[in-house]
Amino acid sequence: MSSVKNKTYNKNRWIILFTVVSATFMSTLDGSIVNVALPDMSIKLHVPMASIEWVVTGFLITILATILIFGRLGDIKGKTKIFRLGVILFTLGSFLCGLTNSLLFLIAARCIQAVGAAATMATNQGIITQVFPPNERGSALGIVGTFVALGGMTGPPLGGFIISIASWKYIFFLNVPVGIIVFIMCVKTFPKSNKSSSEKLDPKGSLLFMVSIILMFGALVQGQSTGYNNPFIIYAFIISFITFILFVIVENKLESPLLEFSIFKNSLFSISIICGFISFVAISASNIILPFYFEDAIKLSPASTGFYMMVSPIVLSVVAPISGHMSDKIGSEILTLIGLTLTSVGLFLISTLNISSSLVLIVIYIIIMTIGNGMFQSPNNSLIMSTVEQSKLGIAGSVNALVRNLGFVVGTSVSTLILYNKMSDKIGYRVIDYIKGKDYVFMYGMKYVYIYAALLCLIGASITGFRLYYSKKGKLKAS
Repeated sequence: MSSVKNKTYNKNRWIILFTVVSATFMSTLDGSIVNVALPDMSIKLHVPMASIEWVVTGFLITILATILIFGRLGDIKGKTKIFRLGVILFTLGSFLCGLTNSLLFLIAARCIQAVGAAATMATNQGIITQVFPPNERGSALGIVGTFVALGGMTGPPLGGFIISIASWKYIFFLNVPVGIIVFIMCVKTFPKSNKSSSEKLDPKGSLLFMVSIILMFGALVQGQSTGYNNPFIIYAFIISFITFILFVIVENKLESPLLEFSIFKNSLFSISIICGFISFVAISASNIILPFYFEDAIKLSPASTGFYMMVSPIVLSVVAPISGHMSDKIGSEILTLIGLTLTSVGLFLISTLNISSSLVLIVIYIIIMTIGNGMFQSPNNSLIMSTVEQSKLGIAGSVNALVRNLGFVVGTSVSTLILYNKMSDKIGYRVIDYIKGKDYVFMYGMKYVYIYAALLCLIGASITGFRLYYSKKGKLKAS
């Protein structure tokens, strides 16, 4: 009987993959598509920009706070059930976002969306690992990685197009029919989940983790406008640190914790996770700075900026599946080393740009950086998911997704912090915005952001080289 089931799943595996990447694309797209609509939303909802930014921040922080919980629930209740629940919640949240004319209601609806997105992100890689044989797994995870990147990078230009022809509400309404179709595909094609584990979700650990994450990243984001010397920001960081320490203590005492720290004893898993975090920090730093460079420094129109920002996702959509396929044939370690090295080279090259640089040169540098990123992501995801046993796929996938989102938030926050600090040093007073007519000040800050991002990737490449060297020697624990 089980062999018949497995045969059915194998036959449907590419349909399952298409369904998974549709939900994944929708979730990551919604994390970035709203950015371009914020000014219009601010005007229509009659609220200041400082308040409307929580529409984006609330979404990201909610994902970070809940993604581990859904990874654990996937291992306990079954990944298919949790993925379907995520699709329902995301679609419902999207519908509610489009209905509202209140900022408070909109933020609440965005949090519902984010809970749904976290459920799908936490289980998607586990589902793919479960239904694809090892010799096709890298290719499949490469395609998932491509759609994660495409969702994040195509959001701003697509959002700009929708805003130019219709209300900002259609950014959210667009998700509803897609969500319904994805849910129907889940019911018809996904492997049936008959899992009924006797293990329970860890409520104490879940609460401590959520409090720590919400306070830490809420303070990190809010501190940019209020200043990090604000007493409430300082208290938030202190409480976040204390609750995280308590989380670690609680988890180490439980038989069935939210996060089994034992998975980090696997050297291949831990090193792959660290390298993944480094790459996401570096790439998100680039993604947040480049639009300013195109639009403000070299004076391109918003439409042209959107066009040049599409170079990276287009290249990534080609490179990531190829590197995933290659990892199935030749292994992942060498590809991740080459990928991070190339990413570092591309970031260093971009740091040399100025306001007179030719567009051809800019595009070439972006392509080098993106080829490196594409070569790294798919094999690294394959490594992460192949180093844990079947019963831990849910938590491994959720840790990987958590690290990706952490990288995006940290990269965005730290890059803007470096940018404005360096700009402030250059001009002699504190700035937190682009200074019109003083392009050289921005270029000075941008140069340092890209140098630091390149150095970070170089550290990641060194760690990957260490992983390759010791795995060849048989000294690195692989299981």
